[in-house]
Amino acid sequence: MSISLHDTHFHLDLFERPKEILAQIEEEKIYTIAVTNLPDIFQHTQQLVQGYKYIKAALGFHPELAHKYSNQLVRFIELLPLARYVGEVGLDNFNKTSVDYQAQKKIFEEIITACSATPKKILTVHSRRAERDVIAIIGANFRGKIILHWYSGGIKEINTALSYGFYFSVNYAMTQSEFGKKIIGRIPVDRILLETDGPFVKVRNQPSTPLVTKLILNEIILLKQQPDMLRILNDNLRAVLS
Repeated sequence: MSISLHDTHFHLDLFERPKEILAQIEEEKIYTIAVTNLPDIFQHTQQLVQGYKYIKAALGFHPELAHKYSNQLVRFIELLPLARYVGEVGLDNFNKTSVDYQAQKKIFEEIITACSATPKKILTVHSRRAERDVIAIIGANFRGKIILHWYSGGIKEINTALSYGFYFSVNYAMTQSEFGKKIIGRIPVDRILLETDGPFVKVRNQPSTPLVTKLILNEIILLKQQPDMLRILNDNLRAVLS
């Protein structure tokens, strides 16, 4: 696999000119996972990326939409056989609304059960203020690969996730905050992947696209003092895709 860089968490469908971005991704050969927030959006994104080599559509069900759109869980399960990549899924306890969070947990548990039934799924997972629950629901024996997206939880949970074989994707915002740097410092280089989370993360006041992954790489090289980081990242991506 001759890939220079990658982006494991990018919201292509939220950009006004996705075709322009697709052309840039293909030209630069940046392996990109285009996450979606609902099953209906997955089908649209799947059509959008058809014929492109370096960008893959992921079947998603964002936790912040789970309660309102719980009726789409059936559709998610129906579409799952068509998707090797799954995301954005997970839990979000930021607003601490019990009813909403319980609905999120029920949906996430069903998603993990369904994904576990078919090996080789690759999941990019949201875990804001719900890291312990997310890790516990997935468990140590998940039959696929887990990427914890924009992790912001505790160190103890990092160690548990590492022992379960999970990966962590790092974006530009994480490399610019003291807390983010602390988290990156705790993750071994062989478990790090890149993400942009564009358009939610901005670089130089512009929404991130996979084209900024080189900036993220350079920041990680400085933080980890590892000049061979690009090769390591490519090895990590191979391990996830294998």
